[in-house]
Amino acid sequence: MKKMKIYIFLVFLTLWLPALSRASVADSTVNGFTVKFEQVIQVLPDSLFVIITRDVSKWWNPEHTFSGKASNLSIEPRANGCFCEKLGNGGSVRHMEVVFALPGKTLRLEGGLGPLQMFGVAGSMTFSLKPDGKNGTKLILQYSVGGYIPGGAQKWSVLVDHMLGEQLTRLKNFVEGMR
Repeated sequence: MKKMKIYIFLVFLTLWLPALSRASVADSTVNGFTVKFEQVIQVLPDSLFVIITRDVSKWWNPEHTFSGKASNLSIEPRANGCFCEKLGNGGSVRHMEVVFALPGKTLRLEGGLGPLQMFGVAGSMTFSLKPDGKNGTKLILQYSVGGYIPGGAQKWSVLVDHMLGEQLTRLKNFVEGMR
């Protein structure tokens, strides 16, 4: 029932979101989409990598979890590691699987986030970290999704763009607020 409410809410949002900026939707077709973000965060790449993985519960919005609690999230920064969430009653969710981890440089995960798990899709999300200035990191986040989504993938690209944009804003605010 909760999944259905989330799905209905997201479909409803789709009708109202076209007015939002889509600048970070790099590509969108009926069979898939790519969203891409670039942001400078004032922390060194090695530290940012640790914060992305070890402190995901401190910057990820709990509204974008199944449990409603970001404290239930974890990322294991190693090949076959899990971006997972604990649920009540001993349940769990595997949001994505880590397929490439090079601390301070790259974190790549595969899978469909949130409601995309209900569809026949594959997704690849890459966090690329590059030094920027004396104490900063240029973070490039790219998430590509392809496969079967009833009604087409274009609607979902806007929703994913909005959700991931929010997460990156929260990450930047968390990191830069630590100083």
